[in-house]
Amino acid sequence: MHDHSASERLASYADVLASELPDTWTSTHLTADAKDDLAELTDRIWDLDLVAASLAEHPLQQAAVLSRSDGAQFVLIDRHDERDGFLLAAVAPHALPDEAYHAVPEPNGIVLTDDPFLGAEQVANDLLVRYDRALAQVQHNALDGIQPSQPDRVVLTWQPDGSVATAPADDRAGTILAAHGFVQDPHSGIYRLEGNDTQAQVRALREIGPQLDALGIGTALQHPASRTAPTAAPASMPLALAGARTPAARTR
Repeated sequence: MHDHSASERLASYADVLASELPDTWTSTHLTADAKDDLAELTDRIWDLDLVAASLAEHPLQQAAVLSRSDGAQFVLIDRHDERDGFLLAAVAPHALPDEAYHAVPEPNGIVLTDDPFLGAEQVANDLLVRYDRALAQVQHNALDGIQPSQPDRVVLTWQPDGSVATAPADDRAGTILAAHGFVQDPHSGIYRLEGNDTQAQVRALREIGPQLDALGIGTALQHPASRTAPTAAPASMPLALAGARTPAARTR
């Protein structure tokens, strides 16, 4: 039978832990009825150490998912060694390609004390630091030829499918991009403007230039390294950024 006291204990601990972590975190409790969610979560647990060993012997029957406002996640699970406390592990973003994780060390999980306030200190001083470092590395790897922008310049990169992608440095540029049809991936932070309608794409690129320039942000348009220009892109496309710092501002 399901141990309701253990379930409530896990959920309560997770709620307090989430409230004590830096930044804004929320907690979601998954019970044994959520079999599909637990299975998907198991596949994404970013650990090759004690949490992986625990799961190999004790498949998830319940878990609490802690989610940060930017999409970062941890999973809190029970211990099965008759000791107090819990196990906490990082959860890998599901939207990033497998190649992005190559050569990035896993931010292996930790054992938490039974006191959630002390547990929050453990997380902040250890796992959270390692997780943010690993997450930044895989997000960088996922850029896949997209050069990160600078606060004073947005670098727009053609993609083989005819879309345009960019990784703006802050929300100032992101807000303008989103208003003109760019869609942000919540995990990688990359903004993409699809090339299905080239006229709409030209219009969007023409309009963002002056708006970014008004904020002191220049614009550069480039092709990814070692890639040919997408055939879907019209030859006159660089002129669409009239009013922005275009070909002359490309990366040197």
